[in-house]
Amino acid sequence: MDAGDAILITGCSSGIGAAAAADLVRHGHTVYATARKPETLEELAEAGCRTLALDVTDEASMSAAVGAVEAEHGAVGALVNNAGYSQSGAVESVSLDDIRRQFETNVFGLVRMSQLVLPGMRKAGRGRIVNIGSMGGKLTFPGGGIYHATKHAVEAISDAMRFEVQGFGIQVVLIEPGLITTEFANAATSSMSGLDGDGPYGHFNNAVADTMDSIYRSPVAKVLGGGPDDVAETIRKAVTADKPRPRYTVTASAKLAIAQRRITPDRVWDLAMRTQFSVPRP
Repeated sequence: MDAGDAILITGCSSGIGAAAAADLVRHGHTVYATARKPETLEELAEAGCRTLALDVTDEASMSAAVGAVEAEHGAVGALVNNAGYSQSGAVESVSLDDIRRQFETNVFGLVRMSQLVLPGMRKAGRGRIVNIGSMGGKLTFPGGGIYHATKHAVEAISDAMRFEVQGFGIQVVLIEPGLITTEFANAATSSMSGLDGDGPYGHFNNAVADTMDSIYRSPVAKVLGGGPDDVAETIRKAVTADKPRPRYTVTASAKLAIAQRRITPDRVWDLAMRTQFSVPRP
């Protein structure tokens, strides 16, 4: 992409989105950092980012943000679909409303943002869409079925779109982070606060929250994981490389876990999960 092209990033209030926006603007790019609450973007504005309100679950908000960028630049040069969160809990215990919210943010918002920027990119004859997936799109941990389902969907959507838009000069890249020391674990644990603690999965859900917290705080996370800056650097590569890879896996934890899952039979994987997660029982 050209140096003057506008980069639009969703979910920049903290974590990976904030780090990516700061990194790209520091390297001389025109960056539109967005979030549901634009007041959370003050530091990015001071760093040189242009800021916009953008809620990926609201059609008017998404259209307005894309329209604002296109009004100044003609087209969005690169879209980084970063907005997302983790809804944890045993599948039966999560309400359909919470499941819908998870898919609205992690999947439908990503698809709709892509649909909104693609006409301008096609007209310009170039563009790039970078989707932030997860190693969770290639494997599944107990208690994470809903979140993993959204990231599996992002894998499929990215693979299909990559083929569909390449003839228009548009490239689609998928980034698969592993253990990243952001507020992700806290947010995932908080997402379980409304679940029935006395139901058949009460003990299991509490154990999932404890396991998740311990993993993210463990020495393993420090050795095999990474921080938002690691993902931000990869996003910059995906946005600026002349020939970006179809997917980038970030952190040793992601590389090892994806490779292990690929060669591990399902029954053996289930046995391995029993060493980390308690099995729900009557």
